Amino acid sequence: MKQLFDDLSFKISKETTKQYSTSFSMGILALSSKIRNPIYAIYGYVRLADEIVDSFHGFDKKKLLSRFRDETFLALEEKISLNPILQSFQETVSKYKIDHELIKQFLKSMEMDLHKIDYNSELYKEYILGSAEVVGLMCLHIFVNGDKEEFERLKPSAMILGSAFQKVNFLRDMKDDYEVLGRTYFPNVDIAAFDNNVKAEIEEEIAFEFHEALEGIKKLPASSRFGVYLAYRYYLSLFKKIKKTSANQMINQRIRISNSKKISLMMGCYVEYKMLSI
Repeated sequence: MKQLFDDLSFKISKETTKQYSTSFSMGILALSSKIRNPIYAIYGYVRLADEIVDSFHGFDKKKLLSRFRDETFLALEEKISLNPILQSFQETVSKYKIDHELIKQFLKSMEMDLHKIDYNSELYKEYILGSAEVVGLMCLHIFVNGDKEEFERLKPSAMILGSAFQKVNFLRDMKDDYEVLGRTYFPNVDIAAFDNNVKAEIEEEIAFEFHEALEGIKKLPASSRFGVYLAYRYYLSLFKKIKKTSANQMINQRIRISNSKKISLMMGCYVEYKMLSI
């Protein structure tokens, strides 16, 4: 029965999420059980593309990503794929009527990672749009259960939240991005000259986005609100830790939050969520 394969496909996307991200796994557990599987499918899909460009050293990444793109749109056209992650993804895209342009924009940013780019403001915005903002919009389609009017109302907040998350990732991963992958995303920033003043300017931008995004989280349906708030609080906690770290330390170590701290944060967030009536 096809249902058996579909169930297996979603389980593989779920396991992929658990293996790669404890923070997102905890956030998804805080969502309504009805929407967890499609969110696992989104994460599994973007994780697979990320792995191609970030981890598959020694292989032809360009060819692999091109094949992945072709297989993605073939799966969407035929409504079936023998790749379980693509199968759960195409099922999700079809059910929630996710705009294919969002997928194309995401893959465009993944392609950008295959090249050494000196990012200016325009390219920086384009990369964040594809790598983070459109992923938030894919999830938003699920959160609003395909309601186009609600989607448009919440779209700006979803995009700004994705942007804030990605910029925190850029700061957190600055050392590995530069030393291992040869990337620097912040426009016109020379890592050799990265100091506390430059860091503070970036942090000011992120702080504004976090503030704006919270208002959008409050307007989400109850089925997704706490899960997204939990992800928001995790990234805010990571951001606060980054702010306390000097620029010199940032380029010499990766900032982390321990799993025990993540669990403690999750427990505290529920109380805070109820008290704030978010």
